Amino acid sequence: MIQGNNELLTFGGHLEALRQMLFRILGVAAVIAVVVFCFKDTTWRLLLAPSEWDFCTYRWLERAMQAMGFDFRFEEFHVSMIATDLSSQFMTHITTAVYLGLLGASPYILYELFRFISPALYENERKYSVQVAGIIYVLFLLGVLMSYFVLFPISFRFLGTYSVSAKVVSNITLDSYVSTFVSLTLVMGVVFQLPVIAFFLGKMGIVTSAMLADYRKHSFIVIMIVAAIITPPDLMTLILVTIPLYLLYEVSIRVIRWIEPREE
Repeated sequence: MIQGNNELLTFGGHLEALRQMLFRILGVAAVIAVVVFCFKDTTWRLLLAPSEWDFCTYRWLERAMQAMGFDFRFEEFHVSMIATDLSSQFMTHITTAVYLGLLGASPYILYELFRFISPALYENERKYSVQVAGIIYVLFLLGVLMSYFVLFPISFRFLGTYSVSAKVVSNITLDSYVSTFVSLTLVMGVVFQLPVIAFFLGKMGIVTSAMLADYRKHSFIVIMIVAAIITPPDLMTLILVTIPLYLLYEVSIRVIRWIEPREE
């Protein structure tokens, strides 16, 4: 890596730069985590909102169905949440603040990573790397929003109200709620990187737009299977997740088609 003063860094210099970068990232993430921890009421009101029967997603779906002429309404439901250990609420509060701190610091993390690798890039590589980093972050946020507003609330509704017998009452632990929320959010954030993955595969010549277009039908089946795995066995949820994932596949085809003429 070359510094701004055109002096070549030694291996130890690289490690020192990496160490300083990690400390800055941890510092920013820690500050955001502390802020999140202090604003406990606002944070948990937002985190627990998808568990409510009157969450905004249900109201939007009801209005959409009514606009199409259907008298459709979601049934009211209530799922109790409990804490089984003495320290579980406090520890969950801390770990959740750390997760949100890292999420809030993610733009700064991308910025620091770019600063770290940019001296080793050519000017043209530096320009498109900024664009790719921005697209990665935007797609990740779209995946997070998809999880928060669609996948998680509907999954919680189905799994939280599912009962094998009237004698069995569901009491969801706070740890289970948070871990499911975080895992689904990360899964959707990664899945939404499909166009970026296609971009790099296209750059390397591994896939072409014609290849992806020829396998549209097969890919649609695979996407439906993936959507069925990460969603509860509910037709509406399956459709709500399959549609954006397939649209990302179509975007991937166009991304590869856009870069192909440059390789000729």
